[in-house]
Amino acid sequence: MPPRRVSNEQLAKTLAERGLETSDEWIVSRSGISARHFADDGVMASDLGCAAAQRALEMAGLQPNDIDLIILATSTPDFLGGFPSTACVVQRKLGITNQSAALDVQAVCSGFVYAVSVADSFIRTGMHKRALVIGAEVFSRILDFSDRTTCVLFGDGAGAVVLEASDTPGVLSTRMHADGRHADILCVPGVVSAGVVAGSPFLHMDGQAVFKLAVSVLEEVAHETLAAADMQASQIDWLIPHQANIRIMQGTAKKLGLPLEKMVVTVDQHGNTSAASIPLALDTAVRDGRIQRGQHLMMEGVGGGFTWGAALVRF
Repeated sequence: MPPRRVSNEQLAKTLAERGLETSDEWIVSRSGISARHFADDGVMASDLGCAAAQRALEMAGLQPNDIDLIILATSTPDFLGGFPSTACVVQRKLGITNQSAALDVQAVCSGFVYAVSVADSFIRTGMHKRALVIGAEVFSRILDFSDRTTCVLFGDGAGAVVLEASDTPGVLSTRMHADGRHADILCVPGVVSAGVVAGSPFLHMDGQAVFKLAVSVLEEVAHETLAAADMQASQIDWLIPHQANIRIMQGTAKKLGLPLEKMVVTVDQHGNTSAASIPLALDTAVRDGRIQRGQHLMMEGVGGGFTWGAALVRF
């Protein structure tokens, strides 16, 4: 997480100076969010992604050049147009010189699950043996701070994992879906033409439409992913959903018949960090000792596109 933590009270004060009213009670009651982190000026998604990658490599006992594939999920890349990819920038900042493959994945808040699925597929084919999978976002750069329905929800951050080839698979099953018919309910509708932005460069969201779709597809994809691994929901030790809205998260757990105690929650302190939210929540629960080796984790998310997906793993 970038060091600058912004509480609801601090954000409400800033918005009040702009003539926009909100409060801690209003934000918490609608989202469960109490605080979020914003990156300082000049800090890019690659900077946050690099820091997360270094922590993951340290935990895995690896050096940067041990990695032969980097997949980075982001909706806020370092460069306009998305190239060079933020994954390539992270590769450079990590000092990786082995010419390993590096690419970005764009599936918004489903990005990390998509990236895990892609990395798993590459490893299973034998093309790559050790993948660094990163979710990194600086969503504060695309927020309209005159729209309290969106600007209070999102934050910045990054998380990362290392996936390695093994005779005992850790990724048991993954599923990815998309439905472009709902592209307009969560988007940044602006386009760049001849160096000028046409339309809005800020995030737009139809909150009610997203909520309705999210609860439905998260339940469906969880059951689909469990069926692919011949497992039941009762065998899930930890549910790690995309940290967007506590009510969506609780609704998903309820539909799966899981007690709320089995769900990892960081949305209260991180806000919605899009592709970074699942790996950040995973990292939090691993480092505080809740997640133990051998346990089964269900990671799932929904995002603009409209995209959704899930990954069932044995840690």
